[in-house]
Amino acid sequence: MRWCPSSVIHLLCCVRLRSCTRRGKNRVPLWIKEIWAYMRLLVQSLYFNSLTDSDVVFDSVFEPVFWTVDYVTRWFGTVFICLVVILAGSVIVIAYTVILPLVIRTYSTPWIAWHICYGHWNIIMIAFHYYKATKTSPGYLPTEKNDSPFVSVCKKCIMPKPARTHHCGICNRCILKMDHHCPWLNNCVGHFNQRYFFSFCVVLTLGCAYCSISGRNLFLDSYNALERFKHLDAEKPGVPVTGMGHLIGLLPPGQTNFLTPAPPHGFKDRMFHKCIIYMWVLASTVTVALVPLTVWHAVLISRGETSIERHINGKETKRLAKRGRVYRNPFNYGRLNNWKIFLGVEKRSHWLTRVLLPSGHAPHGDGLTWQVAQVKKELIPV
Repeated sequence: MRWCPSSVIHLLCCVRLRSCTRRGKNRVPLWIKEIWAYMRLLVQSLYFNSLTDSDVVFDSVFEPVFWTVDYVTRWFGTVFICLVVILAGSVIVIAYTVILPLVIRTYSTPWIAWHICYGHWNIIMIAFHYYKATKTSPGYLPTEKNDSPFVSVCKKCIMPKPARTHHCGICNRCILKMDHHCPWLNNCVGHFNQRYFFSFCVVLTLGCAYCSISGRNLFLDSYNALERFKHLDAEKPGVPVTGMGHLIGLLPPGQTNFLTPAPPHGFKDRMFHKCIIYMWVLASTVTVALVPLTVWHAVLISRGETSIERHINGKETKRLAKRGRVYRNPFNYGRLNNWKIFLGVEKRSHWLTRVLLPSGHAPHGDGLTWQVAQVKKELIPV
């Protein structure tokens, strides 16, 4: 049988006509489709807008979890502060009652002077910067109307946000140049207290490393002494009781068959060695935990970033790299200038009076406006 093009076209038209007729019989009424479309639009209007993206959906789904974490962290902030004070106080008590008398008895005069001077400088710096970091406001948005430039509007506060400002869910406020919320301070780390926080991390790391390194031999001696005490307690020295005393029951209740002399070590000796071990273990643990944190913040300061900006700048760098462009941090003024601005160093003497000694000077700028680093120049010529 021979097929012609006109026959094929006629067959296809018939098949299409029959399929259209079948679809017409099963077609949903128009009024039902309109109601369905209206219901879909109504549901989407409850959670969708032009700014919706994956981050917004993620935040909405996990909002109860975030709220629970924020509430628990806010409540435990006071507990963490008490824990820091108790641990630091215990170390100071051990240093004065156990370590210092031992140092005076065994060390030479120059070493005694070094340990006393450095130890007291470290204690003063730790106490000062921790107090200032907890009590100094990180910097909040002004409540009155002002002409400061802003880059966005906070979705929680419904207030204009200047550059480098972010909302803290735990404090429930917008923080100027926010870095993070620190539970050990029960406070946000922001523009006005970031220097205190970083200085506290540095001096605490130095102090714990100093205790760990200088007390290593004391720790080993105390550990060996406690092990020796255990072996002595496990032994049964003494003279066995013989004769009729054991048979007629002259031994007091609970006493063994041995006349054991008093042990050569007492409660005071055990506590002495346990205090040294406790101090060394605590100092070493804090050192291991704080060294990475301190180095990380030092790197961020060198780059002119905060912890939040590091994440944002990383995403922006990847986004522009796909377009063949290079992202430059507008608040990076060069490593040395970044440190000068962060530490508030305006002249050479400030390296001593504002860095190596306790200082309550205000940071550079007000946290609302920032100079963009278009060219590298000495913002603070020191």
